[in-house]
Amino acid sequence: MRRLRQLAERTPVTRERYVDLLRALAITMVVLGHWGVTVIGYDRAGRPAGHSALGDLPWAWPLTWVAQVIPVFFLVGGYANAASLAARRRRGGTPTGWLVDRSARLVRPTTALLVVLAAGAAVATLRGADPAQVRTVVWFATIPLWFLAAYLVVVPLTPPMYALHRRFGLAVPVVLVGLVALGDAGRIWGPSGLATGNYLFGWLAVHQLGFAWYDSRTQERSRGEAPEPRGLRRRRLPLSRTAGTALLATGLVAVVLLTLVGPYPVAMLNVPGERLDNTAPPSLALLAVATAQLGLILLLREPAGRWLRRPRPWRAVIAVNAVVLTVFLWHLTAAVLLVGLLDALGALPTPPVGSAAWWGWRIPWLLALTVVLAALVAVFGPIEARTRRPPATAPAGEGARRLRTALAVLGYAGLVAGLLLNSLARKSAPEPLGLPAPALVAYLAGAGVLRLLRSGWGSRG
Repeated sequence: MRRLRQLAERTPVTRERYVDLLRALAITMVVLGHWGVTVIGYDRAGRPAGHSALGDLPWAWPLTWVAQVIPVFFLVGGYANAASLAARRRRGGTPTGWLVDRSARLVRPTTALLVVLAAGAAVATLRGADPAQVRTVVWFATIPLWFLAAYLVVVPLTPPMYALHRRFGLAVPVVLVGLVALGDAGRIWGPSGLATGNYLFGWLAVHQLGFAWYDSRTQERSRGEAPEPRGLRRRRLPLSRTAGTALLATGLVAVVLLTLVGPYPVAMLNVPGERLDNTAPPSLALLAVATAQLGLILLLREPAGRWLRRPRPWRAVIAVNAVVLTVFLWHLTAAVLLVGLLDALGALPTPPVGSAAWWGWRIPWLLALTVVLAALVAVFGPIEARTRRPPATAPAGEGARRLRTALAVLGYAGLVAGLLLNSLARKSAPEPLGLPAPALVAYLAGAGVLRLLRSGWGSRG
């Protein structure tokens, strides 16, 4: 508590505390959403199995317009990345140095998760467990990594994309939305390969809006800076209640037309059997939901800002954000552990979806999962919360700077390749380590390269 109090007291007046609150709320909603819609049963072999309840609850599909908050995370990620990159440049740092240091907060807790899961899987395999079943369990525990893979692509693109934003402003996300529309046309009418780019264009569009939000908060302009452009080339996001109302209304009208009249599913989460998936890859319907969410965020910004000036709410937000990635990464592992424990005790409830018993089980289920996750966060949270100042480095020569840039890009590429290989591998493939060996090697190699660069290697030229 003393450390939280100190951090709260040292918070700069200019900090947009609302961004931190949104990050904490988004991850909390993802966790509760995953836990809440999970259906536990037994497969034909008598082993515990889980699936989403959304297929059996069509009336709940419109609720996913609020519950699907990954766009919010990319929005606040854009704001935070622009703010930290601008601060690094003001201190005379380079985009490569920023990129290397930015990786630490993401890589440390993710590496802990993967190493622990691989070690646990290896022990289970050596004790005679079926490698295919081991893979299924690990696959379920690593579902959150599909989102992290997308974010790890967006982060290294921040310097060039922020430069585009400074030059072309809001025209950049508009173009990206147009590319998403082209990809959706490929999904609906063909060729389907056109939609592959939506995995990048959709999340980049939302990330760019975070840049515009950051620029709108930067009131001080350097002498000689050109005046703010008008139209789509404006760089600042309108933050007024009028703008919020317009975005909320526009987004809601668009999502209703796209889903109830157009070809898109109503649900913004995956529902088995639907022709399209609004999140894999991001669709126009999901971007319409993101627009409505942005409008609601702007409408609540001022009252939330006043509330966050109080010491206790702000300390709570700081506490959650200190371990927010750990919470996200381990929340499905908590479900695996709880299901395994209840199954071993012969006390695993499996009521039918939508029944009174199923609804009655939601509260104790969530509470039990919270206890298990709290224990995991107590063990692994310090890995994320630990912060260190990057070592002081001497100015590097041109050759060393280019080498560090190339290695930083290769490091991120290794991380993304490892996470993608794991996500694309079959969930029932026999994997003694639970993860495909190439995926684990690629990820650890990328993490090792970035760790080497953070130590200051190659900074002297």
